[in-house]
Amino acid sequence: MQTNLADFIRDTPEGREAEEILRKCVHCGFCTATCPTYQLLGDELDGPRGRIYLIKQVLEGQPATARTQLHLDRCLSCRSCETTCPSGVKYGHLLDIGRKVVDQQVPRRGAEALKRAALREVVPRGAVFGAALGLGRRFKPLLPQGLAAKVSPAAPAGPWPAPRHARRMIALAGCVQPAMRPAINAATARLLDRIGVSLVETRGAGCCGAVRFHLDDQDGGRHDARHNIDAWWPAIAAGTVEAIVVTASGCGVQVKDYGHLLKDDPRYADKAARVSALCRDVAEVLGAEAARLEPLLAAHAAGRPRRRIAFHAPCSLQHGLKIRGVVEALLGAAGFELVPVRDGHLCCGSAGTYSLLQPEISRRLRDDKLDALQGGGAESIVSANIGCIEHLGSAAKLPVRHWVELLFDDENVT
Repeated sequence: MQTNLADFIRDTPEGREAEEILRKCVHCGFCTATCPTYQLLGDELDGPRGRIYLIKQVLEGQPATARTQLHLDRCLSCRSCETTCPSGVKYGHLLDIGRKVVDQQVPRRGAEALKRAALREVVPRGAVFGAALGLGRRFKPLLPQGLAAKVSPAAPAGPWPAPRHARRMIALAGCVQPAMRPAINAATARLLDRIGVSLVETRGAGCCGAVRFHLDDQDGGRHDARHNIDAWWPAIAAGTVEAIVVTASGCGVQVKDYGHLLKDDPRYADKAARVSALCRDVAEVLGAEAARLEPLLAAHAAGRPRRRIAFHAPCSLQHGLKIRGVVEALLGAAGFELVPVRDGHLCCGSAGTYSLLQPEISRRLRDDKLDALQGGGAESIVSANIGCIEHLGSAAKLPVRHWVELLFDDENVT
């Protein structure tokens, strides 16, 4: 794709990156075949190729409009197009650049601005979000139906083994997961403890930064990244931890991107690259330990009836982190039968705060996904990202849990 970027961005780091990405696009349109919003809306501008053209026009000096912003807002950032693209176009990074420029030219106003500001201030702050969720649970009958459906019941975490092994890993606590599903990280800690690894959380670490970054505050998202790096760095520098384990695949994509996000920051570039290299989704960690773990799973499953489950692979897992087949293999070793899921590559509509900002599209995607997940005779649904779990769980007829909770589920506290 030929480019002629405008003076305001041509010689900037973002401009050079955008130009490199744009020049890889060959207009083939393969991406539209796997784009959830294009499949729903049938509008070229609601598919990756159309959005690339919109971003190119803005970067070449054509003023952005509210319509431009709407088409970019409708993108789920699922990165399915990146999996499909034969040319290796890094659409996600281009979208980040384009959204920043468009949002500067078309400031948010009114209710939309207030909604985004509230989400930026509440969701990334774990204590604030936890208090708000507690109030929501207490007064759930008084909430509007749509909001009430998103308020999940409280559940205990279960035991977390004390550190006792020479091998040690850090867990990202995150922002919403400790309040909504504390059992996920606790179950991961018990699993790793079985194979000789102690999992710890680091005081001071918090939101991965994705919430602010994708809500018109990229500087705030980078601030959150620096905050986490500072919290983790003493243990990393001392060489006492071998990985940063993330149990929410959406957060994993963000943390693995720290090296890119902070590449132009002279104070943090090297540290960010190191953190990105250490970041591991829990599937990567347990998959690498399969030789130790699978015999334990098989022994635990021996003599038990095989249960049928449906696995929803989050977009952040399969398209963002490029992890496929690992979760399925571990669940199979644990004695579960995975039912086929139609259109498993498509998004469920959660996409971070997307379900709150684009509720109609999100609902349609969720309902389509639940039809596929619940249509094969499964007893329950499992996923790998807190947003997907809560989004699907708001309307599912079956229980929805994180897959790590099922591996030794009779030993979990529920």
